[in-house]
Amino acid sequence: MSAGVTRQTPPTDAVSTDTAVVRALKRIRVPQTQRNRELFLLIFAFAINGSALVLVQLGALKAIDWTFLVYCGGLTALVLALHIVLRLLARDADPFVVPIATLLTGLGLAMIYRIDLALKLHGWEAASTRQLAWAGIALVGAIAIVVLLRNYRVLFRYTYVSGLAGVVLLLLPLIPGLGTDANADVWVSFGIFSFQPGEIAKILLAIFFAGYLVRTREALTSVGTRFLGITWPRARELGPLLVIWLVSLGIIVVQRDLGTGLLIFGMFVAMLYVATGKTSWVLIGVVLAALGAFLASRVLPYVGGRFANWLDAFNPEIIERPGGSYQLVQGIFGLAQGGLVGTGLGQGRPYITPLSQSDYILPSIGEELGLIGVFAILCLYMVFASRGIRIGLAGQDDFGKLLATGLSFTIALQVFIMVGGVTRIIPLTGLTTPFLAAGGSSLVANWLIVALLLRISDAVRSRPRVVIG
Repeated sequence: MSAGVTRQTPPTDAVSTDTAVVRALKRIRVPQTQRNRELFLLIFAFAINGSALVLVQLGALKAIDWTFLVYCGGLTALVLALHIVLRLLARDADPFVVPIATLLTGLGLAMIYRIDLALKLHGWEAASTRQLAWAGIALVGAIAIVVLLRNYRVLFRYTYVSGLAGVVLLLLPLIPGLGTDANADVWVSFGIFSFQPGEIAKILLAIFFAGYLVRTREALTSVGTRFLGITWPRARELGPLLVIWLVSLGIIVVQRDLGTGLLIFGMFVAMLYVATGKTSWVLIGVVLAALGAFLASRVLPYVGGRFANWLDAFNPEIIERPGGSYQLVQGIFGLAQGGLVGTGLGQGRPYITPLSQSDYILPSIGEELGLIGVFAILCLYMVFASRGIRIGLAGQDDFGKLLATGLSFTIALQVFIMVGGVTRIIPLTGLTTPFLAAGGSSLVANWLIVALLLRISDAVRSRPRVVIG
């Protein structure tokens, strides 16, 4: 050994002590700041929802019916159960997603209940009773996803299975004996039970799109032709986009479902842009969407009627004809009646608009809560979508990033399509307003999206961190 250099080995006791300290620190649970914040927001949401129900009863009945409030208390218990599950299994999940979904679901239930009271509907005939039951099923499904899906990356293995299942669900209403006699072939019926499989199909297709784009991103981002300052993809890379475009047109033509076709195509284009970062894909998608809408309006009477109702809504001939713009005009008049602050819960007449509890739930809320209430709801949707996109951008892997972004954009696009339709910004389509509108399949699908976002956000926040210093 060289002179002046002394090699020292730490005592065995010191090493064992340090190891024990490290293990003890790993066992210490960091204070669940996210979950405490979520609990505070949930209490706030419960207070608003409960107050809305009481005001509806006082405005419509001049009394309080404790029976329905007790049933809603059971729904509150399920939300708290989801919160407890998150504390135990996903303590780093986003704290804003569940409170926002809870508040929107409660406000929608209060307005549906208000319309049922005006129409004197009770029991299972009342849309609010069915909505309450579906909300319970949706929350149980969300809890099951959080408990069973410990690692969302497992879904990547089932990319093509999810795509096939999504296509099968979209085709179910076309099977003889399963479809219903609705305006659009999007419902399946099993006796007294009916369901809209397209709502679940959009989740499965989001999983398929995310997995597919992860696998093919290199080819899609390859160098193409540069024109007008933008690098355009080569012709052979346009295949997937053209296929999805044709599938969307097929849904519009065969099922007479303009909303679902537009939603699926928009979701794919958004995820394609996130995967490649190329603006050219968005421009091509917008051009294809505009071309598809133009062709459909010229060829399909169903779509042409929607455009006529939109462009000339206040024409008396269009208002009075079957399938005309009467519903649209009534909704606009309801929003105008509400003004800035609304007529008050239980004080307006939203029920005179056809389908005021489903397609036109937002004008119903706008009539009784006013422009301020509508803006507050739109802000909730904006925060929900932004949190989901933030979860995606912070993702550890490309699959989680694309899945979270795609699901969040789907909610945002659906809100834009419905709000734009009922306010005459764009033609009205057959979608539902997420969480608010009456519709069990939509409510279940949206709460499953909540569960997936919770799982992805927990994985993002709980990844190992390097501490310096």
